[in-house]
Amino acid sequence: MVFIIALEIHSQDENNIIINSKVQNGVIYLNGAELEHNVKVNLKGGNNLLIFKGISPNLDQKSIRVSSDTEISVLSITTKTNFLTKKNELPIIKKLRDSLSHVEDQLIQNKNEIEAFLVEKDMIISNKSIGSNTTSVQMTDLKQGADFFRQRIFEINKSISKIEKENKDLSVQAQKYQSELDETNSRSAYSESDILILLSSTTPINANLKLHYLVTNAGWVPCYEIKADDLSQPIELVYKAKVYNNTSVHWENINIRLSIADPSVSISKPDLKPWYLDYYNASYNDERKSNLGYVQNIIQNAPQEMNSDDVIISGDVNFNELDIPDLNTEFEIKSPYSIPADDKPYMIEIEKHSLPATFKHFAVTKLDKGVFLLGRITGWQDLNLVDGYANVYFKGTFLGESLIKTRNVKDTLDLSLGRDEKVLVTRTKLKEFGSKQLIGTKLKETLSFELIARNNRKNQVDIEILDQIPISKNSEIEVKDIELTGGELNPVTGEVKWRFLLNPGETKKLILTFYIKYPKNQVIEVQQMKQRAVRKF
Repeated sequence: MVFIIALEIHSQDENNIIINSKVQNGVIYLNGAELEHNVKVNLKGGNNLLIFKGISPNLDQKSIRVSSDTEISVLSITTKTNFLTKKNELPIIKKLRDSLSHVEDQLIQNKNEIEAFLVEKDMIISNKSIGSNTTSVQMTDLKQGADFFRQRIFEINKSISKIEKENKDLSVQAQKYQSELDETNSRSAYSESDILILLSSTTPINANLKLHYLVTNAGWVPCYEIKADDLSQPIELVYKAKVYNNTSVHWENINIRLSIADPSVSISKPDLKPWYLDYYNASYNDERKSNLGYVQNIIQNAPQEMNSDDVIISGDVNFNELDIPDLNTEFEIKSPYSIPADDKPYMIEIEKHSLPATFKHFAVTKLDKGVFLLGRITGWQDLNLVDGYANVYFKGTFLGESLIKTRNVKDTLDLSLGRDEKVLVTRTKLKEFGSKQLIGTKLKETLSFELIARNNRKNQVDIEILDQIPISKNSEIEVKDIELTGGELNPVTGEVKWRFLLNPGETKKLILTFYIKYPKNQVIEVQQMKQRAVRKF
């Protein structure tokens, strides 16, 4: 039991104990972390001043808590920043310094070698005369001397050119190391804090103490991997966390728990306020595009741009606001992890889930020749997921990134698994059924298209094909469907939908035919055009 008394008491009889303890346990929040030190100390009867060294300067003094398995009294807790303590250099900084030093040494060696070649070259040029004013030189001697001078100077110039080229590459490498070193240093604080705890014990005892405190400049970001290997298999969801530490103190082999709770909440009793319901006005632009533009957003959790209201900027760091369930969920990580204090994200796997899934194919061949595979996951809402981006893989191939939105309370979570090359849908304009007729003062134009779906897979597929007929916005323009081969027509949007099961090796033919009737003196764009940028000469 610990009795905490907020007093500043110091005396000459204090037993000063210096404690260099590493962080052993940590609860990492989305923003912030609660760190724990476990130490065993020999306390004398009376006052004992414990000085915990090497503590992060980002600690919250009000959050410091001390507990013990024996009865002691905590008389005061204070902190001070220690700018003079020499910190242990982060391993990444030492590695970068060593690499930079090696490159710089090589540059100096190359410079010395070039200077030696230049001195030799000057000596050869200064002594190129092989005769004297009184002594003639034989032609064979002259030729041998010229050959020597030419060959040696050529070798020297060649060697210098090679070294200069190597120096350019080394200079680039040195700049990269220096930039990385500057960035790492800028992200790592240099000061440390000391926590001074004044304890009182009635008798000499050996006490096991636990020190807890909150720090800023640390946290975790949820992320996911979604993997599908076959249409007959469940989808694997891997829940991961990107943990970062910029507290100035390296976390070495600590036990980690990840929490979505808010460590900044008050210790006072909370008041339960009324829970009002109204229609949800999404802060994300998650409305599907009308008509056939919906193919661009056929998944519920497609990557989307954050609104400016969703992004918080603090210093040089950007934060995204996430929707967090009103639960204090924690995830205990089974293995210890080391997280350097370099503010870089380190990936930690939280847990894996095998989720039941069904698969569906989509095709809008008018806009895209590909057939898209959609995985529909069930049972995901019980996993305590937090908003985050997910890397999606199908058969080991990375397909892209999707955004998981936990506010989506539907029973299924739809994820695009990319194009399925084994399911084909073609769209061809049928000229023999197309016609253009003049009927009185109006021109009637008939358009017909053939859509052919083929399943080259070994299993049955559920496929949905979308197409459209135009919608008239003028009473003088009449549009009428003639043949839809069982397709469902939405009279408001003009969307035509076919959905059916396609057996292995099966081919299915669909016909879409309609006519447009309009005044003959008017021009109607019966073929939609696309714009593309091309180079101008």
